[in-house]
Amino acid sequence: MRKLIVWLCALVLMLTAAPGAYAEGPFRVAGYDHEDTQHIWDDNLFFTRMEERTGVALELEQYVTAEEWQIAKDRMFAEGGELPDALFKASLTPQETMRYYAQGKLIDLKPYLEQYAPNLWAKLQENPQWLEAITLPDGAIAALPGIDELQFTNAMWINKTWLDKLGLTVPTTAEELTGVLRAFRDNDCNQNGNAGDEVPLTFSSLWDLRFLYHAFGVNANDYYITLEEDGAVREILTSDENRAFLTWMNQLYEEGLLDESGFTGLRSLNETTDSDATIIYGMMFSSTPAELVPTSAMEQYVLMDPLVYDGKQVYRDLTGDVIRGTFAITSACEQPEALVQWVDYLYTEEGFILSEAGMAGEEFEWNDDGTWLWTSSTEELAAGVLQEFTIRSGTPMPGYASVTFQQQIDEKSTARLVNDIVRLKTFDSLPYPLVWLTEEEQARVDELQYAIGSYAERQMVWFVAGDVELNDATWNEFCTRVKELGVDEMVSIWQKAVQ
Repeated sequence: MRKLIVWLCALVLMLTAAPGAYAEGPFRVAGYDHEDTQHIWDDNLFFTRMEERTGVALELEQYVTAEEWQIAKDRMFAEGGELPDALFKASLTPQETMRYYAQGKLIDLKPYLEQYAPNLWAKLQENPQWLEAITLPDGAIAALPGIDELQFTNAMWINKTWLDKLGLTVPTTAEELTGVLRAFRDNDCNQNGNAGDEVPLTFSSLWDLRFLYHAFGVNANDYYITLEEDGAVREILTSDENRAFLTWMNQLYEEGLLDESGFTGLRSLNETTDSDATIIYGMMFSSTPAELVPTSAMEQYVLMDPLVYDGKQVYRDLTGDVIRGTFAITSACEQPEALVQWVDYLYTEEGFILSEAGMAGEEFEWNDDGTWLWTSSTEELAAGVLQEFTIRSGTPMPGYASVTFQQQIDEKSTARLVNDIVRLKTFDSLPYPLVWLTEEEQARVDELQYAIGSYAERQMVWFVAGDVELNDATWNEFCTRVKELGVDEMVSIWQKAVQ
């Protein structure tokens, strides 16, 4: 009977804490969390609470600059280097992941996932595209991901207060948007007596404006590459759609509808947190309006749905749901099962909440209606609570970011922002999937991109600003030069990667 009671007690412990509770430790874990986050791992209560939940103790080694972390990785993985047991907030590039795994210094985690990481494994089975994104060409999984369906996106925000004042609705096509921008230009929308200080459309660079490619049905990545439905890779620099886009941008520029500071890098001079500041922006590109206007003015802006082209709406998903290379276990670890179980907790709702907001009853409280709110003021959160009790900010970490919990926040502006991004997710998609390039392929892509991008983006700015007239002769010259710089070779590399 006594043996049965002991066995039952052990079973209860196994069900309330990860089996890693019985592992010998502590495990040495190294990683990178930038000093700007003000996280100090040795003092951060997140790790203490994780040990209480999993029984796994860690000996933490934190690096606070990207340079320090790169030097540390190079040293650890060099011949004769001393490897930690695992890397957390690892910032491993795809090439580093493949190289260290090929050297036998990172282990294949796939054999452990079904048994020791059931929460992550279930999500990967439900979303095979996530599994594909983290699986090496030989079938191994050498690093685990962060999964966040609401990652940063460069969204379009429009001033609804100004639209209402003018009796206009949110534009749905490129033609309608042009008309709205003209109305923003020609009326004293901010009612300060100066009809010339409004900026119809602001942006920080040509990169921002490229998110308007969707107005011509184009969804392309930073390499100007898109994957068609038939599996063909296409570059859009020399396309008719790019010429139409540049022609439209030139029209907006000539009519004074574009923020000229967007081409000079001086837009930041107009950013303000002053709640009494005059609002000058009609439409902007940003992850949130708070990047450019005070919090008190955020309510003026609503997220625009993608413009309609040929009856369809597309929009670029900037990063996708998967952040690769956030957690890995090295060949120095004698009990990888324990660390796999430890990290699996972060792929649960409870694990995400612990990393994002801390503990209920401590850093936040649940309301009766299912929403939650911080127990500290905004000032207290910024001054220390987020740095000392949570870990999610800063360098991407392993785990699953719960959309539900983010939507449940009892703060009107934040909840509206989250719901807006959820709505945008119904339209957007990655222009090209996450793939694995060899180090040689990546080096060649970088070389080609530097040459092509340097030329093409300078020339396109000239087209938009009217410094070079966009006509048949100049367009043909542009396309010829882009071809000479190797855009077809670029396409072939990306095409091979998806075959």
